Amino acid sequence: MNTAGQPALFCCGTGAFRRPVFYFVWRCFPIANTGHQTNEEIRDREVRLISETGEQLGIMSSQEALRLAEERNLDLVKISPNAVPPVCKLMDYGKYRFEQTKREKEARKNQRVVEIKEIRMSPSIDVNDFNVKLRNAQKFLSEGNRCKVTVRFRGREMAHTNIGQELLLRFAEECSEIAVMDKSPKLEGRHMSIFLSPKPAKDTKK
Repeated sequence: MNTAGQPALFCCGTGAFRRPVFYFVWRCFPIANTGHQTNEEIRDREVRLISETGEQLGIMSSQEALRLAEERNLDLVKISPNAVPPVCKLMDYGKYRFEQTKREKEARKNQRVVEIKEIRMSPSIDVNDFNVKLRNAQKFLSEGNRCKVTVRFRGREMAHTNIGQELLLRFAEECSEIAVMDKSPKLEGRHMSIFLSPKPAKDTKK
């Protein structure tokens, strides 16, 4: 096989009275691993076989299990490789893989990634800015995201951290209809923060 993926070409018998003979050599590539050993890939001396309906068919050679699979127009699939002997099942493996992929796709579709949005304020924030940040936080929470609200203290403001605490508690109170405060305001260095999590839908309706 050359680098372009074409069959390799060999020639022999190029003597004066011989016609050249050409041989084509094809290189076969294995199918991608699907996570289970199937059919001829199963080379254990004995296996415990389960039918397509879940019936225990007993212990037999892998050749005998494969013969049963071929008779029923099904695949032999190793489902418990670490068992002694390994457990195999008769199934339509193509259909099984299709349904498994479909279920995984549905699960990813229904899975929601919760983000943490951050709102930053200063202890001296004015009313208008406070209301703007409040509306932003309520929007984030209504979309199902958590919200971190932080007050940053500068210079002499560190002497009045109680102002930041009151501001955060007021902020949480304004969001109380749609969110709960996970923990009380916590001071870390020059920052004091709270986390707000959206209430479950049934609690919001109440």
